[in-house]
Amino acid sequence: MNDQYYTADPTSESKPTPCAFPYRGYGLNFMTDAGVFSKGELDVGSRLLLDALPALEGDVLDLGCGWGAIGVAIAKANRNARVVMADVNHRALGLAKENCQRNGVAAEVIESDGMSALMERRFDAVVTNPPIRAGKQVIYKMFADAAKTLRGDGALYLVIRKQQGAESCVKYLRTLYGAVEKLDKSAGFWVLKATEPKEETGNEV
Repeated sequence: MNDQYYTADPTSESKPTPCAFPYRGYGLNFMTDAGVFSKGELDVGSRLLLDALPALEGDVLDLGCGWGAIGVAIAKANRNARVVMADVNHRALGLAKENCQRNGVAAEVIESDGMSALMERRFDAVVTNPPIRAGKQVIYKMFADAAKTLRGDGALYLVIRKQQGAESCVKYLRTLYGAVEKLDKSAGFWVLKATEPKEETGNEV
């Protein structure tokens, strides 16, 4: 059986595979591998999410960073962003660190199961292509924890496939955030932005 990309220690044989894509005027180069989400290519959801993002600054979290496509792209195109990249997958974390070096960006790479290691931190933006296959309970906790760690004017940005529960996801997000908007609806995906986190404790600027 193949590893799930959201497990901590993939047992599949390592098969390093390069990947490259442009982002906002920069040519980005990565190394990917088996046992990590979207080996060898930038997946459609992440591409749509990246394209929909506004300019970001301050403390930005790439939650479930995988091999680092989103976090590296954000760091490269937003020089005023302090990027943190987090994942539970050890192979992914190694790739994320390597890919920061490959692209000349500085980012903090942290092992974290969801946001468990990040709950004392505060962020201006949380960006995620969530691990849908891990189940609704897992990804909904990620969204709820993001609400607790966002500063008052911060935002959660995420992408979800419409047929994998986008509509119910929006309903849930509205229990956590005062405003939820669709930034894009393309190729069967919704890119969502959630702001005005309702959790009061810990949302200090």
